[in-house]
Amino acid sequence: MLDRRSLLGLIGASALAPRFVFAQAVKLPLVSVLFIGDTEEDERAAKPFFDSMAKSGWIEGKTINYERHSGKGTRPHLETMVSNVVGSEPDLIFATTASLAAAALKEKPKAPMVFITMADPVAAGLVESLKKPGRNATGSYQVPGDAAAGKRFGYTKQAVHGLKRMGAVFDRNAADYKQRRASHEKAARAHGIEVVSHEFTNFEAIAKIFAQMKRDGLAVCEVTPSFALTGRRREAAQLAERNGIALVAHRAEWVDAGAILSYGVDVGENYRRAASLAHRILKGEKPAALPVETPHRLELVANPKAALALGIALPKALLQKANRVIG
Repeated sequence: MLDRRSLLGLIGASALAPRFVFAQAVKLPLVSVLFIGDTEEDERAAKPFFDSMAKSGWIEGKTINYERHSGKGTRPHLETMVSNVVGSEPDLIFATTASLAAAALKEKPKAPMVFITMADPVAAGLVESLKKPGRNATGSYQVPGDAAAGKRFGYTKQAVHGLKRMGAVFDRNAADYKQRRASHEKAARAHGIEVVSHEFTNFEAIAKIFAQMKRDGLAVCEVTPSFALTGRRREAAQLAERNGIALVAHRAEWVDAGAILSYGVDVGENYRRAASLAHRILKGEKPAALPVETPHRLELVANPKAALALGIALPKALLQKANRVIG
């Protein structure tokens, strides 16, 4: 027999039980973030994404959870990482490059995906069209354009007085590398620069390429879009410095790693646009119906400290034009 106090206690506990079970059952949305290289370094570059998500109400640990994954700049590791991520079935996948996005889509994920890419997402098979992706993915396309390459060579010539010849590296694994090589060499000639181009298929070839450039008397090299290079950009910058070669690039992350300057699409803007798409998808919209964003805002970023280490004093006029100065 239960006394009145015990009976009331059981009734109260039973009344609270459903609320307790409900509270325990609450599950925060999980976003798997795929980085190309070192997770910590790449996350710093992706800060605009996380900041924009927070402004939209997605507070890590409170309203959303993130899992960071690193491809470590190698394709075998990338494939294993992507397979594991897709198998874990997160609520959303955020791929920070076209290579990562393409690898994830091959695994046919149930989760929707948002990506950032410099490669044409239609040609890369990520979407059916920019206006109507038609698949389980959408994102932000960093339209490179030949004009950006031309201005980059112009800024490089301002940075290095008397520049007539320079090197360039092209990844043969990039789907559009032939077209990119032709357009870059043409843009360089328009600025009176002869480009000595080198092609590679893996990162291990870079040390030999830089050593050859040094023997050929090339003091400047352009690094073009590449999974292998971007994923190990700090290591690439160190190899270049050992050979007395100044790097110029298309993305600001390279300047953080040690390039003397970059000119290209504002990557921060692309991350912010990707965050906007992620927010809408997490709220219930379908990526197949969300047009791919195509921002065209460009930025010049300079690193005078890295330049001085190579005996190059970046002109004041160039630094005044820069959107950002690092170092």
